[in-house]
Amino acid sequence: MTSATDAATQPGPEPTRDPDTIEITGLTTAEVAQRVADGRTNAYQADSSRSIGSIIRANVFTIFNAIVGSCFAVLLVLGRWQDAIFGLSALANTIIGAWQEFRAKAALDRLALLNAPTARVIRESTESEIHPTEVVIDDILVLRAGDQIAADAEVVHARGLQVDESMLTGESDAVDKHPGDEALSGSIVVAGEGMARVVRVGADSYANRFAAEAKRFSLVSSELRSSINLVLRVVGWAIGPIGLLVLNAQMMVFGGWAAAWESGDWVQAAVNTIAAVTAMIPLGLVLMTSIAFAVGAAKLAGRQVLVNELPAVEGLARVDVVCLDKTGTLTAGEIEFDAVHPVGAESATGWGEALAWYGADPAANATARCLRDPYPLERILAPGAVIPFSSARKWSAVSFADGPAGSWVLGAPEMVFPAESRPDMPLGSRVAQLAATGRRTLVLGHSPHPISPEQADAERLPDDLVPIVVLTFREQVRPDAAQTLSYFREQGVGIRVISGDNPRTVAAIAREVGVDAPEGYDARELPDDDEELADVLENYHVFGRVTPEQKKRMVTALQSRGHTVAMTGDGVNDALAIKTADIGIAMNSGAAATKAVARLVLLDGQFSHLPDVVAEGRQVIANIERVSMLFLTKTAYIFVLSIVFGILMLQFPFLPRQLSITDGLTIGIPAFFLALMPNRQRYIPGFLRRSLSFAIPAGVVVGAGLTIYTLGAQSLGVDETQLRTGATIILAIVGIWILTVLSRPINRFKGLVIGAMFIGLVLIFSIPLATEFFQLVDPGEDAAYLLTAVIVATIGGVEIVRFIHRRFVARDTAARTAGGAPATASRRRRGRSGSSAEATARRG
Repeated sequence: MTSATDAATQPGPEPTRDPDTIEITGLTTAEVAQRVADGRTNAYQADSSRSIGSIIRANVFTIFNAIVGSCFAVLLVLGRWQDAIFGLSALANTIIGAWQEFRAKAALDRLALLNAPTARVIRESTESEIHPTEVVIDDILVLRAGDQIAADAEVVHARGLQVDESMLTGESDAVDKHPGDEALSGSIVVAGEGMARVVRVGADSYANRFAAEAKRFSLVSSELRSSINLVLRVVGWAIGPIGLLVLNAQMMVFGGWAAAWESGDWVQAAVNTIAAVTAMIPLGLVLMTSIAFAVGAAKLAGRQVLVNELPAVEGLARVDVVCLDKTGTLTAGEIEFDAVHPVGAESATGWGEALAWYGADPAANATARCLRDPYPLERILAPGAVIPFSSARKWSAVSFADGPAGSWVLGAPEMVFPAESRPDMPLGSRVAQLAATGRRTLVLGHSPHPISPEQADAERLPDDLVPIVVLTFREQVRPDAAQTLSYFREQGVGIRVISGDNPRTVAAIAREVGVDAPEGYDARELPDDDEELADVLENYHVFGRVTPEQKKRMVTALQSRGHTVAMTGDGVNDALAIKTADIGIAMNSGAAATKAVARLVLLDGQFSHLPDVVAEGRQVIANIERVSMLFLTKTAYIFVLSIVFGILMLQFPFLPRQLSITDGLTIGIPAFFLALMPNRQRYIPGFLRRSLSFAIPAGVVVGAGLTIYTLGAQSLGVDETQLRTGATIILAIVGIWILTVLSRPINRFKGLVIGAMFIGLVLIFSIPLATEFFQLVDPGEDAAYLLTAVIVATIGGVEIVRFIHRRFVARDTAARTAGGAPATASRRRRGRSGSSAEATARRG
């Protein structure tokens, strides 16, 4: 193709030619060069789904980063860098959060709705293949079955041309295209052939406008993320007034605002306040959640599962209904010829040649092309009249000028012979018997009369048509489908098989993979009312003749009944439902547009990876729930201490660096290991409710213990450094005990983690360099007795809280599984809800 630079050296563009001439010969090299120079090409650089700057701003300039950053800066200005260690956690959280969104942005930017590898065009009367970005205005596109249209165009020639625009317009059926009709970029040619003149390119084309809409940044629904965000919002509102309360108390401890300012004790008051303020923020919980998601996504990537957004790892574990598209999901998506079954006028001759012509027709669809091997075309047959296949009427017809006499019709039995397709008729009985085995059926009919011009124009069946043979086709069932569906049934996850095929065929394949489906529900009979539709979906499991728009409605109806819905598929007709579902799952072999809207992509197309995703999601949820209790307990007791010490005008009993000991050894480091441990605990809604039901009372117990110790130590005359050391010892030992309580049952790995933390604690209190850095001293004999008594009492209080909490969780879980869960799921689970609840409480 001539470049824009070359074009500039040419004498000038050719005179504008008549469109009819272009339609015959295509553009010349000079005309193409002129359009390239003018910028009228299909080259399109989409705007980024989210700019790098906006991602950085969203992760750096947050209210909590502002608080932590300000506290960090104040400590540096005051020369107390030893107390600014907490800033590293905030920095790590910001980096991981930004990286997570950079990863999502990169995945989105790589996706393109317009994904045709080449485009066929006619230029200077010659057909050639070019990259879609090289298409220019007025190019003549050559369209054949399977092509994705590269740019918006006007059809100038069509022979049975049908285009699937479902991804673009939501229309369920393929659209017949005739000269003068518009063919939208991004749509798929499903049958026939034709030519079209390009009328819009680049950013103006429909596909690229749609892609910009589809690539909008959005977040998958995540209970973990929404719950943590709720906690952060509450803390954000409370941290201001409580921080002022603490600051006022610290200033009063040093004699009041004026006295503290004059003496310089305001520095220590500020440091104490910063210790309280920064400890309230559970930044490590956000960090651990991000790490758990990232590690889960990396592990799944090793199993050929691409996670387009990290919280989707959690999402599938919460799913209680999986909607499956049959073709490409339960089956391999490839159809093959099965057998021929004579059913009618056996005296008719030439039907084999008619089938050979159908298979060899360049405009044949995927089913008809399966006839090429069993019925090879032995001689060229010139058709006299053709009625091309239409998905609306589901048949095509041909009569030959020099071939088998009469006319031949190939199509769906119920559309070609509606009266004879009743179950009580020979044809209908035979077709029903074959469809019940899971095979697709077509019928070949014959009429002694050739197709008349009037019948061809009206697309009307020939007169005196009789059935000759029924053809059957098979789809290969995926070998892993039955095992995967069995897993979901054992986990109490509902299955809905949704397909555009004959309901009997769909039901037969569903039965083959273990779905209890005596018969399929014909989607043409689905009610228009959404509530009635939801009722049907609760009672039936297999649906046939479903349109793309109906798939979307079915997902929405299930969601309206409280279900968390996953939708799998591979075709553009699944994209609407996949986009609507809570978790969309696409096969890598599927359409690019479908993968663009999916949260998970099975790179090797193996349906059997879904249990791995569920297991990984359960591990993330269960482990983060356990870890969250550690972080939220800390937030709770810091809130208690801040409020009580603020009211009682007591000096805050920790330096920020001393809180780093307890944060690291009792929460941060062990949380990292606990968040990544294997955990197959079944998902039960109510993560935040269960976490807070332990964290708040446990935090109150710990806060009360530290308050009692502080008051007691002051009455004993313990100095400030000794008091802080004693408080640090109490918090460290009680923190390790809480870690132990939440890690039960203790296995070897958990025992090693807890033991290592205890050894680390002993080393910090033993090594002179560490004790000097953290300002740790001997708390004194009297204080030692006091802190021992407080430790024992506090540990006892924590054990009582955990005892009550386990029974609360058991009752709450039983209520949710037996009564609070969606109706269908609860009926399946009712028989084992009690044991499941107790097991959850034991593991929790």
